Amino acid sequence: HRGSETITATMDGLVDHADSVGNAGRYGEGDVQWMTAGGGIVHSEMFPLVYADRPNPLRFFQIWLNLPAKSKMVKPSFAMFWSDDVPVWNSDDGKASITIWAGDYFTKGHVQNNSPPPDSWAADSDNDVAILHIIMRPGGKITVPKATKSGVNRTMYLIEGHKNGAKVDGKIINKKVSLIMDSSKDVSIELSSSSTDNDVGKTTEFLLLQGKPIGEPVAQRGPFVMNTRSEIRDAFMDYQRTSFGGWQWPRDDMIFPQDKGRFALVDGKEMRPPMKSSNGEYEKDEL
Repeated sequence: HRGSETITATMDGLVDHADSVGNAGRYGEGDVQWMTAGGGIVHSEMFPLVYADRPNPLRFFQIWLNLPAKSKMVKPSFAMFWSDDVPVWNSDDGKASITIWAGDYFTKGHVQNNSPPPDSWAADSDNDVAILHIIMRPGGKITVPKATKSGVNRTMYLIEGHKNGAKVDGKIINKKVSLIMDSSKDVSIELSSSSTDNDVGKTTEFLLLQGKPIGEPVAQRGPFVMNTRSEIRDAFMDYQRTSFGGWQWPRDDMIFPQDKGRFALVDGKEMRPPMKSSNGEYEKDEL
């Protein structure tokens, strides 16, 4: 990659990461990895079969976020946000929940430990970037507030449970769609407590993406996202010449030992998810 970021937000299962600048990790079960490619990085993503006695399901989103011209050639970086660092809002009746992978929505009362990396377009609150995973249960009702800034693009995707008859602003949506929203207005989402459809009783899920446009030309070829075609040519030439740092790992499809557990190796330091101490408080585990 060059010139963009990848935000890998997991729901179920595990992902093994290794890259050309020496960072690595195994993450999943609600963890979020935020990788700023900047001037160039090679990475592998594999899906370890850690359980021999049961299925190894995997559900995640990988969202590509463009970088502005001034940040396209920054030093590559890697941030790991363990599931306990990712805010989750729950309605009082338990019939709706929202995971805030990025943004300042539904975070009142939460300590946000998943702030975007400093070079990200999302790091500036004026750009109003938000990534929300919305889960509705039968009888649930929520209102997603309007964008906090003007000129924000907002799109919402119905990703699961399209036969449940969810209503968006009073209109029943019964197929998997992407909805271009008016970000200057609140949007209501409601799931009936009763239905004759086959999926009754199951959840309905949405993915909401929003942010101010960068407002610059986009030239893209494969994993390279730049501003001009000449910059794309430079990216290919630089990759052929340098491999963006080379590959220090023993195999291209790097998979870590089955019993390794979740970890993040960043700038030579290995970290693990927080562990609960005897008093119930979380402690960071660094090796």
